[in-house]
Formats: sequence, C-alpha cells, structure tokens
Amino acid sequence: MDEGTGELLAVSVLAERVGWATDLVAALVAGLLADRWKPADVDVLASGEDGGGRKLPLNAWMALRRLGWSGSPPEGIRVNDRIVRMAQEQAGRLLRSAKWRADLTTGVLKVWPVDPGRRTPEEWGAVREVVPGGRDLPSSVITSRTRQIAAFTRKHDRMPVDLFEMEVAPTAARVLLLSACDGQQATIERHGTEPGRALLRVQLPTRPDPRSYRDWTWVSCPLTLPATVPAGAVLHLPTLRPYQGRVRADLAYTHAVPKAARSGHTVALGVDWGLNTLLSAGAVRLHEDGRITALGAGGMFRTGGVLAKQHRLRRQGEYLHAKAGHYKLLTTGDERHPLAAKHTLVSDGIAHVSAHVSARRSNLNDALAWAAARWAVDQAITAGATVIFVEDLRSMEAHGMGRTMNTRLSQQVRGRIVERMRHVAAETGIAVVTVPARDTSKQCPQCLTPLRHCKAPDRPTTPGWKWAICQNPDCGWQGDRDQGAWQRIAARGLAHQSKTVTDRTQAPLAIRAVVDTLEAGAVITPTVPKTSRDRSKTGPTRHKHTRPTPRRRRTPSPVGPSGPAGQRPEGHAHTDRRRLPRAAHRHQDVTTISTPTTSRYRPRGAALGAGFHLHAHATPPRWEHPGIRRHV
Repeated sequence: MDEGTGELLAVSVLAERVGWATDLVAALVAGLLADRWKPADVDVLASGEDGGGRKLPLNAWMALRRLGWSGSPPEGIRVNDRIVRMAQEQAGRLLRSAKWRADLTTGVLKVWPVDPGRRTPEEWGAVREVVPGGRDLPSSVITSRTRQIAAFTRKHDRMPVDLFEMEVAPTAARVLLLSACDGQQATIERHGTEPGRALLRVQLPTRPDPRSYRDWTWVSCPLTLPATVPAGAVLHLPTLRPYQGRVRADLAYTHAVPKAARSGHTVALGVDWGLNTLLSAGAVRLHEDGRITALGAGGMFRTGGVLAKQHRLRRQGEYLHAKAGHYKLLTTGDERHPLAAKHTLVSDGIAHVSAHVSARRSNLNDALAWAAARWAVDQAITAGATVIFVEDLRSMEAHGMGRTMNTRLSQQVRGRIVERMRHVAAETGIAVVTVPARDTSKQCPQCLTPLRHCKAPDRPTTPGWKWAICQNPDCGWQGDRDQGAWQRIAARGLAHQSKTVTDRTQAPLAIRAVVDTLEAGAVITPTVPKTSRDRSKTGPTRHKHTRPTPRRRRTPSPVGPSGPAGQRPEGHAHTDRRRLPRAAHRHQDVTTISTPTTSRYRPRGAALGAGFHLHAHATPPRWEHPGIRRHV
C-alpha cells in the first residue's frame, strides 16, 4: 500500500517500482566498478587500511566512503543518500571478492607450467607455494584458472598481465541491499499477535527518473514468514529483487542455536557420495577403550528419478545449443543468406527456451541439495550423533572415465549439498567436518586391507562393481562398497578429530591430512553376533505323561455321521447341528480357508462354514463326500 495516497498497489505495480529503484542502484554500481576496477584500488580496499594507516570499517559502504569512493546519479536524477549506500555496499563486495581471484591468477602466471594441460608433481608443488592457501586449495580451482589463462593466450598470442586484463568489470545484479540502510529508507517489524507475519516499509520512486524527493513515497508490504523462521528470531532488513513480475524478499534472521564442538565426539555419522545412490550414511560409536563399532547397517538416499530428469534437461539444453550452432554454421555470418532470417528467429527462441531450461535445472539442483542435506541431518539426529563426517571431493575432476561418466560426475551438486548440510545442522548444534577421501572405498573398514570389487551377488546382471570383498582371510568382511566407504569415513573422522581445524576465511571445519599413526586405529570392530538361548542339558529330563486320548488333530475322521454319541469329527462343526454356526459369516467351513463370496476363484474343497482357521486347510471328513465308498 502506498502510504502517501492510501492506494492499494497491485503486485505488478510494486514490482515495477522496485525495478525502478534497482535500475538506479545498478547504474551507480556500474559507475563505481568502471572507475575502481584496477589492481591498485582493489589492493587498497582488501588491505583493510586507508592512506593514513587507519583500519577500514567492515561494512563495504563505510569503507568506500572512508576512501572517498562515491558515485553520483545522472544529472537531473534525485536520489537520497541511502540509495548511494546500497550502491557502495554492492560495489565494495564485488571489489573485495576480486582480490582473491587476482592473487590466484598472479600466482599461476608466476609459475606457468611447460604443458598447461598436464602439470608435473614439481610444478604442482611450486604453484601451491605461491597461490594463497595453495596447500589446501582443490586442484580443480588451479586447473580452471590455468585453462582461462591458456584460452586468453590462444586468442591474443600473449600471456595476460593480471586478472583485470582477462576479465572486465563484473555486472551488477538488480537488487536492493536494504541491510545497508537505516530507518530512513526501510524498516521491518513483526506482527504483534501473529508471529508468522511481518510488515516491511520501504521508500520507492513513483517514476523511473525521480526529479525530486517528492517522487519518493513510503510503501507498506505485508510479508508472510515461512514456518522455518522461529517465533523468537530477530528479523533483519531483506534484499529485494524483482523476478518475473513479482518481488522476492531474501529475509535474514538471527536466533540462538547450540554451539557445535570441534572435538570430543563419541557418536558420528559418516556420509559417502555416489552416482546412482547419491548419499550413503551410517553411524558409528567410539568407546572408552578406543574401539569403534558400527550402529546398524546405515541407509541410502536414492535419487534415481530426480537425476534422470536432470539428465533429460541437460540433453535438452545441449540439443538447443547444437541447433543454434548448426544454423550459425550454415549462414556463416552472411546476412543475405536465405537462412539468415530464420537463424535470427530461431536463435531468439532458443535463447529464451535455454534460459527456461537452465532455470529448471537450477531449481531442481537446489531442491535436491536441500532434500539431501535434510536427510543426512535427520539420520544424525536419529542416531544421536554430534558430528557429520563428509569426504572432501572438491579436488575430484571429471576426466578419463568416458564421456557418459564424466558428464554425470560434472553434474553433481556436492558442494551445494555440503553447504546446505552445514546450514541445517547448525540448527541443532551438529558439526559438519570434511575429511580426506583417500582410499575410503579401496580399503576394508575392519582391517584396512585392499578390497576386491565385483558384482553384487543378488544383482549379477546390474552394471558396475557394487560389492566389495576383503582379501584378508582372517577378516572375511564383505558387503556393499558404499557401506564400507561410510564406515571408513566415520572411523577416520573420529580417529582424527583432534586434527580438526577451522578455516578463518570461510569458517568450515575440516581435517586436512591423514596421519598414519591415527589411521591405524580408524577401523571398525565387528560386533559379536547375538546367540540364542543356551539349550544345553543341565538336569534330568522331565517325564511327559501319556495322553489317554489323542489330540483332536490326530483323531481320524469318522465313517459317517454317527450322531451325538459317536466320535466327533475334526473342525468346529458339531455333529448334531446341521446349520452352520455364526462363524460361517467369516467364509469358513470344516475343510477350508477364507474365501470371499465376491471372488470368482474358489479353491477346491472350499465351502462356506466354520473351520480351524481363516487360512488353514483341514482333511475333509468322509461323510462330506457321500460318493466315496468305504473299503472294509
């Protein structure tokens, strides 16, 4: 609602006004980045000190103002100081993030390899010494930066000087960072009686080119909070972004959670990655004597249907790009070509459809990451675990395994799953620690002997080598290779938990390296199987009295209906009652199982009446079949 006029605004009108504000902010950000996209300015901002040696503020917009970097709107456009703040905050974040990429590029250029496609071990050691955090940096990051430099070299026939020559200034996103503002630009307040509702008030322009402050009015936007936001959480100003005719608010909130411990864990959950089985997880326990035992057989998070849909979308996107490339190859850039008009039309349509397919893939991956993270944390909560150990596969590259396998590996969302897992686990105080993935699937979890992989005995026709057998005759362990992998990961994490470190820049917990002395104790001790009750003889056998009359089931059928005084037949039907008892309504008889009257199939000998049991067959009495003659 527009508070100035009291008019209720439609969703499309609100999205339009938010879009005008984001355009004004994006123009200011573009001007700041164009002026400050230089190595010297980025170094000054990242150093944390101004020219006088004073420490720069943590907020990006305050740091830029301390350095005197401010932007101004176009002539004739009037914006308040909070709009400039949001532009400075966004530009400062982008410039600060460029510092690490610039240092990485400089380090790779400093020790450029002889063959960029294949580094020697000596060249790998040299590049890790010069890049920031090179010892713990995944090799895939260094490889991707090397490929970027090699592509620039092939295009310009020379090496680049630095990052700022290879990359242009980044494009500013169309967002409103309200967190950089104060109450003069935006406020948010939770509803007094309904904790699931909140009210956001923000100043928005009434025209795309506001000429005075009168063109800015307050707009009240009621928000419905999701159920995941606790009632006692402190709400912060959100980030607004227009999206497909609507406005989305990325709301941040703060509430108290238990602190995750770095070490001292006794129950841990190990998580292993897979292709067909995305996650395999199980819990282990560390005993006081140092033994590690498994708590059950674990579980698997299978996403065959989601992955199949993901691959279909990927193939659809590849087909669209191939079609556009084919038209481009046919026209050869000639505007007078007969297919030039069709190429333009098809290219526009393909670009729109490709964007739609990419959005679907992104949403599918995001939903899959949240579901997998929630499942893993639920497993830890159920088992009473205080830590989740995940193997670190950041350095795994998809090459040398065939086109199909390389594509499937490159489409995994492992990094996003771990990020979501940390977020969900923080709610309950569970730590998420990454451990090295070396030999987790190659060694036996009980004796660390190399395993032999083969096809599963219950699925001999299924492709792959899902079964693992220990080659140590004294051990004899065998099972699913994923089950052995999560046991190795959990045992390694518990044995090395004293070596857990925290990355100061990103704050995740990690175990960097494997220590041989600690690894020797990272084995799963097999539990003693439960034995049945001891039935060995401890005294004289109790005498069993003979029965004067055999049991009813042993009594033979009589020759015919002998009346009340004769021997009664087996079953519940009395000899002196020709009508069936009320139990006949349960579709029973003397001879038979339960047979519904509505069924067309009736077993041989089945008739309505009362029998021994609903699903028991009895020997038919002879008097039920008068056609059968007796032989004396």
